[in-house]
Amino acid sequence: MASYGDRNKRGFKEDRIFAWENRGDSSLPLMEFLINMRPDSKRGDIKKWMKYGHLKLNGTVTKAFDAEVKPGAVVEFNSTRPFPEFHHHRIEIVYEDDDVLVINKGYGLLSVPTLSHKKEDNAYEILRNYVKGVNPRNKLFIVHRLDRDTSGLMMFAKSEEAQNVLRHNWNNIILERLYVAVLEGNLEQDKGFVKSRLAENSQFVVYATDNPDEGRIAVTHYEVVGRGNGFTLAQFSLDTGRKNQIRVHAKQLGHPIAGDKKYGATKSPIHRLALHARTLRFAHPVTRKDMNFETPIPPKFAAAIRRQMK
Repeated sequence: MASYGDRNKRGFKEDRIFAWENRGDSSLPLMEFLINMRPDSKRGDIKKWMKYGHLKLNGTVTKAFDAEVKPGAVVEFNSTRPFPEFHHHRIEIVYEDDDVLVINKGYGLLSVPTLSHKKEDNAYEILRNYVKGVNPRNKLFIVHRLDRDTSGLMMFAKSEEAQNVLRHNWNNIILERLYVAVLEGNLEQDKGFVKSRLAENSQFVVYATDNPDEGRIAVTHYEVVGRGNGFTLAQFSLDTGRKNQIRVHAKQLGHPIAGDKKYGATKSPIHRLALHARTLRFAHPVTRKDMNFETPIPPKFAAAIRRQMK
């Protein structure tokens, strides 16, 4: 049972939260699943719980009676009050539990605060205010980041246990990270990889170097998804997680990411950096459950190649 707080003059009233996992072999509509789990509850009461936000499906508040509860999915019921809901035009909470928070970040928003942009909004502080609003005792920890102009999936830790596991065992915990990007020109090979040492200069520009005394090894794999209109839509996966790694390696390939003027792009068909973190799969740092999140290819990315998919 999870515990959340409510700020009031007398302190915090602990929530009563019940959680049920679908341990069957088939999916069920949420209403049917709840009737099975709460046979003594009236159908009208269950409808009210849905309407007023007392239910979560896999960490996200849902009000749809026909929401699909897949095998292994978890439904939570807060009998004390509605679950707090988060709304922000550049951040979507994809998943949340007591230990981790997964979001889909919009482009143009810093993922974490920086010394050079102290007064600029960032995802970390926005989300920290949200979890503190639920309960001032809640915490939020940075475990990785996305560039400001890169959109897509990223994760924060909510418990010290999760933070420590992710910090000290990141490469084993993260099972898959896939990115999709629009590249200038037609990338000749359908798939391949780039391996080079990456270093950073005093202007905070990352560059590839052959000097064995500089930088750190970075490995990026790529695969073409489609070509058209003088652009290539490609998917990238990382063996390492260096700063600006995909952007620098795209430049090394001779096909910089569209809209990436910093690393050699001359065209910007969608008026932004055309890089999106599409897939994030990891072993849950506390439960060890396989967590897999995926977003669609942004429609503007596909439109840039006129949808001439490979």
